[in-house]
Amino acid sequence: MTTTLTLAELEGAADRDLGTSEWHAITQEQIDLFAKATGDHQWIHVDPEAAANGPFGTTVAHGYLTLAMLPMLLSEVVSVSDAVMGVNYGTEKIRFTSPVPSGSRVRLHAKLVRAERRGPSVVWTVGVQVEIEGKEKPALVGEVVYMAAGAPHA
Repeated sequence: MTTTLTLAELEGAADRDLGTSEWHAITQEQIDLFAKATGDHQWIHVDPEAAANGPFGTTVAHGYLTLAMLPMLLSEVVSVSDAVMGVNYGTEKIRFTSPVPSGSRVRLHAKLVRAERRGPSVVWTVGVQVEIEGKEKPALVGEVVYMAAGAPHA
């Protein structure tokens, strides 16, 4: 379920649990497309035969593919109703703590760490943990920073 907040509510909602996204499958096709887009064709990602004999027993998603999914996953958890747009602002303390095997399902658990008004906008930091279904250790942990842009005052 998506939580909807206004910019004013977001600003006052530090240390708030935002919830958990739906599960999403990570397919080999997604991994291959990400490799093509980024030029990272390392065999652990794109060569199922070689990867079957490698350290993970199968291909694994790029860590940055998992990171790149955060805006989509977060949109399932929270929305800012009066923002005219949202933009990625930065990352803090991102760690790739466990590989994501092809065919796995992942989901996001998010917590609002802090939010600060900047003119008509709010810069908000979200604690993130990307979980892998059936695994104890998450794939990714850290903080991401977004800007929810309000309408400029005339």
